[in-house]
Amino acid sequence: MIDVVIAGGGPTGMMLAAELRLHGVGVVVLERDAERPPFVRALGLHARSIEVMDQRGLLGRFLAEGHEYPLGGFFAAIRKPAPTGLDTAHGYVLGIPQTAIDRLLEEHAAEAGADIRRGRELVGLAQDEEGVDVELADGTRLRARHLVGCDGGRSTVRRLLGVGFPGEPDRTQTLLGEMEVTAPPDELLAVMTEVRKTHLRFGVGPIGDGVHRLVVPAEGVVRDRAVAPTLEDFKRQLRKYAGTDFGVHSPRWMSRFGDATRLADRYRVGRVLLAGDAAHIHPPVGGQGLNLGIQDAFNLGWKLAAEVNGRAPEGLLDTYGTERRPVAADVLDNTRAQMELMSPEPGPQAARRLVSELMDLEEVNRYLTEKIIATGIRYDVGGEGHALLGRRLRDVGLKAGGRLYGLMHGGRGLLLDRTGRLSAKGWRDRVDHVVDDSEELEGMGVPAVLLRPDGHAVWVGREQEGLPDALSRWFGAAA
Repeated sequence: MIDVVIAGGGPTGMMLAAELRLHGVGVVVLERDAERPPFVRALGLHARSIEVMDQRGLLGRFLAEGHEYPLGGFFAAIRKPAPTGLDTAHGYVLGIPQTAIDRLLEEHAAEAGADIRRGRELVGLAQDEEGVDVELADGTRLRARHLVGCDGGRSTVRRLLGVGFPGEPDRTQTLLGEMEVTAPPDELLAVMTEVRKTHLRFGVGPIGDGVHRLVVPAEGVVRDRAVAPTLEDFKRQLRKYAGTDFGVHSPRWMSRFGDATRLADRYRVGRVLLAGDAAHIHPPVGGQGLNLGIQDAFNLGWKLAAEVNGRAPEGLLDTYGTERRPVAADVLDNTRAQMELMSPEPGPQAARRLVSELMDLEEVNRYLTEKIIATGIRYDVGGEGHALLGRRLRDVGLKAGGRLYGLMHGGRGLLLDRTGRLSAKGWRDRVDHVVDDSEELEGMGVPAVLLRPDGHAVWVGREQEGLPDALSRWFGAAA
């Protein structure tokens, strides 16, 4: 029997596979497509996802293939400078195309030992108290202890489970593609700048080798998303909005996306779970979708591994849904709001001007920025106490040398102890106890902190009292 089958080999599925392998869990990834898709829907990683890569020792690979850009202008494309004092050591956006993200995460999962099977499509499932039977399109049958659907917005796993996916259908659609242009750069920039004064869903920009990425409203084009757009569709829409088609030719790929907004009723049904776009879809404004899926996987991986390995305390796996579903609901709401603010209609434009004025207030700018980059998330980890509880701890420097995230590559829990008086003796097989000091932690008023494998704090204190309970709650009984 396979420990975990993952349906879907995109960023969410590959991140989850690698997280499970850190804990010795056997993983098979089933991906319908024989090859990685060539198109680039997502363009980068926000701060929290950058932290995730840093926590697992992957950031160097991503930095080598990306570019660091300053924060600002992500909420509804309202151009404001980044707020000061953001709670992260990575206060930038990492521009890196999804093709590179897909490849790097697949390489990471394969290096960790995941069994990746491309050209394999899940078409059926049935579960019982002991496991899940999975049927593939070629007639192959697999048996697993758990199944995770990471198979996108049209998830087969979600449909077979009968999980509701309420929300709103597409109201608008947008053409997206990569192709060459003959118009000179100064003309491109001038026309795009003028068009974007009223149509914020319009964009033309170079991506290298003479190829440009085009984003154009699709109003008037065939609405069936199953019908691929044509080069003539792009030309017609460009002429409609810009007065010129820029001489576009030789497309690499062409696609379309909508602004449907939906959230799964449940993230878990028995031994089957949902993650990424299989659990939530929303407009791409703010560039949050891929990041949200990666962070789903980061939350789920260690919990599902504990369940498989028989070390999960009661209710641990259920916290995946109770923690991540509200986060997705908040993203859906902020993308709804952003779409309204990007409408060319007079009412939304008046609201946009008001929000822009409010963002001149530092606290408002910080609040909205933290929504986009996902550093403001706080989980309910129980109890009252320090302001850090439930939040992820940023990467902090340590006096003995190095930084916090360098201690977290193995995906284990971490007791970072500035007092030298604490003990996690019964949990040494799951939790690292590091005695070290940090000026940053001292400034936060943190004498010692217990971090989950995803970096969220579940205990802050100075004395042993309360620590064993926190260890048991999140890591299971002492050995």
